[in-house]
Amino acid sequence: MSIQFETKETFNVPREKVYEGLLDLDSAKHWMQGLVRIERLDEGPIKVGSVWKETRKMMGIEGAEVLKVTGLEPNKIQLYVDGSKGTSGKGEHFYTYSIKELGNATEVTLHGEIIGMTGIAKLVSKLMTGTYRKICAKDLDGLKNYLEK
Repeated sequence: MSIQFETKETFNVPREKVYEGLLDLDSAKHWMQGLVRIERLDEGPIKVGSVWKETRKMMGIEGAEVLKVTGLEPNKIQLYVDGSKGTSGKGEHFYTYSIKELGNATEVTLHGEIIGMTGIAKLVSKLMTGTYRKICAKDLDGLKNYLEK
């Protein structure tokens, strides 16, 4: 059984600027809520296979996850999180950012899916579906505000 959620945001900037903003890990500190640090685990420009460790503080607790880029297209960014390498210790997370040009604006739809949770983590994750969506929505809103400055 998977847990799925989706959120959408319209940016008043060109598609290319949104795409670059999503991949600019150095600027994330300006818009990502609760971000403590991002540590690249490889070098060079972001590409398929790039990996980083993202540490955030939520509800007073620091948690870290390792993210890997699994797909990069002009209109789509796909990320994978192996929960066994992070704070949660289990599950797999898949995030797809679909980026669509709307005249002078850009629409971003973020689809998230979590699989492989077991036991109490499965129950908690199911109860947290709305929270996951809200966190992702706040991140997109933060990126929008940052890029539209």
